[in-house]
Amino acid sequence: MKKIAILGSTGSIGTQTLSIVEEQKDIQVVALAAGRNLTLLEQQIRRFHPRLVAVWDEQDAKKLKNQIQDMDVTVCSGMDGLLQVATCPSAEILVTAIVGMLGIRPTIAAIQAGKTIALANKETLVTAGHIIMPLARDCGVDILPVDSEHSAIFQSLQGAAGNPIHKILLTASGGPFRGKTREELADVQVEDALKHPNWSMGRKITIDSATMVNKGLEVIEAKWLFDVTPSQIQVVVQPQSVIHSMVEFADGGVIAQLGTADMRLPIQYALYYPKRRNLSGERLDFAKLGHIDFQAPDIETFRGLKLAYDACEKGGNLPTILNAANEKAVAMFLDRKIGFLTITEMIESCMQNCRFVASPTVEQILDTEQEVYEYIESRW
Repeated sequence: MKKIAILGSTGSIGTQTLSIVEEQKDIQVVALAAGRNLTLLEQQIRRFHPRLVAVWDEQDAKKLKNQIQDMDVTVCSGMDGLLQVATCPSAEILVTAIVGMLGIRPTIAAIQAGKTIALANKETLVTAGHIIMPLARDCGVDILPVDSEHSAIFQSLQGAAGNPIHKILLTASGGPFRGKTREELADVQVEDALKHPNWSMGRKITIDSATMVNKGLEVIEAKWLFDVTPSQIQVVVQPQSVIHSMVEFADGGVIAQLGTADMRLPIQYALYYPKRRNLSGERLDFAKLGHIDFQAPDIETFRGLKLAYDACEKGGNLPTILNAANEKAVAMFLDRKIGFLTITEMIESCMQNCRFVASPTVEQILDTEQEVYEYIESRW
């Protein structure tokens, strides 16, 4: 029986991971970490019986302890709690599904502890890929992507027979505003941006999809995961979200991974790799599908994608600056403090004005995040 720990158990990826655990019945959940949704976390604890649980806030930890005092569960908090979950001795696989750079230190600790990483926290590689990937190689640890696009690339490479990648074709749905001009986006409201046409995701990543910053972050992540240059990564808009990504080889042959828009598939693939298990749910019906469309992304309207390519090319702490600025800007947009187009304007300003570090340590990455936040607060 596989034993797993989950960082971010109450979020979208975490809850879908637990739905797979329920369906397959041969995975034991040994540790969970979550944010502030104590009601859902308590339900998960009572359903899956982990021996170790972490929440961020110390007062929340005390409240949770009181709620589950009838159970044999250790409750911890803060970064120490995340590190305990990440390195839980009995866990074989760590599912990293928390949002933001909070995932960097626990992921490093888990790699050092020899855990297989099922990676859904893209910020870890976006900001610290130059640290994470060499460490994983040195420790002999597998990093299995959970994002649908990176999982699709990984699955496509299973048929590569050792042949090098010529090009990655990273697909994008285009989000809810595909085909819109910047003028048409000027008055976009929060409710409009949260209406993703294909995927059901958390609020932050849904906004990232609407700006296409999310696709830019995936470009940076793909660079590290698959050891390619930015020029080898081409973003292709595929509105139906049927082709999740493709790999082109030297002879022009292309291998693609197709499926329905169901995040459980890449999650389950990471949990059971290299085996494939039956998965309930809708299957792709090509007769009903009828056609698959492709478009080039509009990088002038969706400038976040262009900025991400710039950060990917220049490296250093620029991806951290982009990511931190985007996190702050999206939070402000969701709070209705700034307009939709201001998100990428803030990112560009931060990339131009925050201090550049060529090869940042973890401490410098976190310092950069704070510097970006302070710069934004001084300007907006």
